[in-house]
Order: sequence, then structure tokens, then C-alpha cells
Amino acid sequence: MGRIFEKRKYSIYKTAAQNSKLYSKYSKQLSMAAKKGVPDPDANPLLRSIVERAKKDNVPSHVIDKAIQKAAGAGGEDLESARYEGVGPGGAMVIIDCLTDNNQRTITDVRNCFTKTGSKMAANGSVAMLFDHLAVFSFKGDDDEKVLDVMFAADVAVEEVASKDGDITVFAPPTEFYKAKTALLKALPGIDLEVQEITFLPQTTKTLSGEDLALFEKFMNMLNDCDDVQDVYHNVSVP
Repeated sequence: MGRIFEKRKYSIYKTAAQNSKLYSKYSKQLSMAAKKGVPDPDANPLLRSIVERAKKDNVPSHVIDKAIQKAAGAGGEDLESARYEGVGPGGAMVIIDCLTDNNQRTITDVRNCFTKTGSKMAANGSVAMLFDHLAVFSFKGDDDEKVLDVMFAADVAVEEVASKDGDITVFAPPTEFYKAKTALLKALPGIDLEVQEITFLPQTTKTLSGEDLALFEKFMNMLNDCDDVQDVYHNVSVP
């Protein structure tokens, strides 16, 4: 079959592994959202938001439906959120959000990522204070003043509306996520929210190079390989 087949086979397996991780991530988020509210996206804003993100990331409908149906039944995992913070390679500040049904397993996996890269875990809150916790929306447009008026009219406590290179980005407190989203979709019908998430944005960024950068990339790859890790936030400036 030759080397070309071997390369193609490796590519297929690699893609399958990435898809498997992505599907697992969304399945957990969908399950937890469905159990916290109701297993109906139309009546559960959090669940509806996750369904929309999953579809945008090309997660198949059958994966989405299965996760919701599983949560609606008696089975399914009993998941809870867990957050870990620390200082990664080169002094990078890192926040790691997980969903788990076994806290001991999760913290052991995350701690191994820190230990094997010479990094250190930190007390909860000590790293998060160096980030801004925000709801972020981004879409095509250039009239930031109009968008700001929309936010004010809907009584959204918006932090900032920025316009750059044909994109508008809205920053708001996490508690205003659904109010801001509803206002945007109502006032600007037809817009495509390319970004709609609650995230951590670093107040200052850090540039790594050489061994520090290589070790940081290894650290990130190890975290991404952990089944329970959902999101990783950091302050490293990516070129």
C-alpha cells in the first residue's frame, strides 16, 4: 500500500481522534446543561447556546440529540464543573475548566500535566484575578455606534463595543450573556454570531520563545488530551 497510504491513514486516525475529543466535550456540556434545566433547547437558553456552538463546530446532529436524550433519561453521567489554576512553562498564567464525574481522577490528570512540564498549580482565584471574565460576541459589521445603542436600549451593562477590520465585538458581564444575545438578534436580524461565549481574557499577555515555548506547547497538548478538560485559558500571545 506504500507510504502515501500510511500518511493518509495517519491523517484519518488523527482527525478521528480530534473529532472524538470534540464530540465528547460537547456531549458533556450538553448533558450537564440539559440536567440543570430542561432537555429542550427551546426552553433552556444555556442548552440552546451550546447546541448552536456545537453545530457551528460541525458536531453531527445525532451526537447532539443522543447527549440530550441521555440526559433526559435516568442514565447519563452525573457531571460537575471543576476549575484549576496555575503557572505554566515560562511563567504563563493558565485557567483550566473541566467537567467530571470523578474529581480525584480529574485533578490527578491535570496535576500530571503541571508536574511533567515543571509547572505549578495555584490556589483558586489567584490566577483568575489576572483575567477579565466576560461574555463576548463577534460578528461582521462596522457600525459600532449602532450596536452600542442597541445594548443601551436593551439595558445591557455592556463593557465595550469594538470595531476592527470589518468585525464588531461586544464585551459584557457574564450575567448579561443571554440579554445581550437576545438584543443583538432582535435588533440586527440576520447577523451571524461568529463568536458567542463566556470566556477569560488576560489583562496582559506574555510572549514565549525557545524552550519555554516548546514546553508550553507540550503542556497545552497534554491538557487537551485529558478527557475531562473542556477549556484552557492562558495569557500567552499567539502569533
